[in-house]
Amino acid sequence: MRRGGVLCHLTSLPSGKLGPDAFTFIDLLSEAGISVWQMLPISPPDEHGSPYASPSAFAGSIELCDPSFEKGPDQEFISGFLEENGHWAWDWALFDALKEENNGAPWIEWPDDIRNRESAALAAAAKRLHDEVRKRIELQARFERDWLILRHYADSRGIQLYGDMPIFVAHDSADVWARPHLFQLNQDGTPTVVAGVPPDYFSEDGQRWGTVLYNWDAHAMEMFTWWRLRISRMRGLFDYIRIDHFRGIDSAWAIPANDDHARNGEWQEGPGDAFVKTILTVTEPHSLFAEDLGIIPDSVMMLRKRHGLAGMAVLHFAFDDENPNNPHRPENIQEDQIVYTGTHDNDTTVGWWKNSPAERRTRVLEHLEKGEKPHDTLIRLAMNSPARLAVIPLQDIFGIEGRMNTPGIAHGNWQWKFEWKQFDISAWEALKNCVSMSGRVHDE
Repeated sequence: MRRGGVLCHLTSLPSGKLGPDAFTFIDLLSEAGISVWQMLPISPPDEHGSPYASPSAFAGSIELCDPSFEKGPDQEFISGFLEENGHWAWDWALFDALKEENNGAPWIEWPDDIRNRESAALAAAAKRLHDEVRKRIELQARFERDWLILRHYADSRGIQLYGDMPIFVAHDSADVWARPHLFQLNQDGTPTVVAGVPPDYFSEDGQRWGTVLYNWDAHAMEMFTWWRLRISRMRGLFDYIRIDHFRGIDSAWAIPANDDHARNGEWQEGPGDAFVKTILTVTEPHSLFAEDLGIIPDSVMMLRKRHGLAGMAVLHFAFDDENPNNPHRPENIQEDQIVYTGTHDNDTTVGWWKNSPAERRTRVLEHLEKGEKPHDTLIRLAMNSPARLAVIPLQDIFGIEGRMNTPGIAHGNWQWKFEWKQFDISAWEALKNCVSMSGRVHDE
């Protein structure tokens, strides 16, 4: 079954919230024959606004809550929320309250007894900060309620929600503070190594993300329980999950924590088959997508294929060379892939075309049909591909600039949003026709 999707983060809606704009957007998707809405991670963002280095792998960003629904959830809902989510919610609430009490300092700088989670200190903090902890629990329950209302409405309109799950978490997070043994840390809690990638076509110098790497032996000894809980949480929120940087399950680029340059890392072996096999005990292969972009060894592709996970293809990478084996070329895209014109880490197609060298332009122009602009061509190629899902960023549908993220640059990202007066009805009609002509189904 081939489907069409649109990539638009919640913060890119005019209100940036889970309120009426999100419901209107679902209606528009449904009317255009689109059946999948992809968004970026919905966890609390870091100080730069990035949702990919969150202080929690489980919490929802309360900044997304519907402001038009002022009444909080009742006690029965909160109790039910805690029954299912208490394994992370109490740690998150206490962590966030302690962070405020310590003027926003990272947990590594908190008093020793709290930093090291000594029982007496934790009990005293929970008592002292009872009201603050309770408030944060109620806010997470409110997020849950608002989200479930949206998800129920999306389901009623035949729209499936597609979420992005960063493989790593921030060092200054509730997860690392609460379970330091699951991460590669020194005795004092500082990271021994941090995550990133070596130089590739996203970045000439590679990228130093600064997120911590896992102690996979400790995870394996606990039968990957933390991960099974994380996947279960994500599946409670989304129909589909993209595991960002799936490469890290096979091997991860480990950069010495005291080194500022990504070039100086080395590959660390990941948990591979044992990990994937275990997380598939709590979800189905068709619900998981592997982000396998970049310079990827065959072992990564074989890992995802052995377990029936879909990979990715990006048309922006299809026209950079004459290599007939380039996996992003339209003729090489497979059914077990999710095809994109570009992703949130790429420039928009308009910006990409504007900055394309002559050789790339020539290759793209060979595919243009009469009356098409390059962004129309890439949308058509994506929709007509055999890929099980074709996802188009909203900016490409409208044929506008407005890049969401430039990898490796800390500032100025995650800010793009549209206004309803900019919504291009004719472009939406063109999308509807393209979806229909490509035979991508919409079940309402």
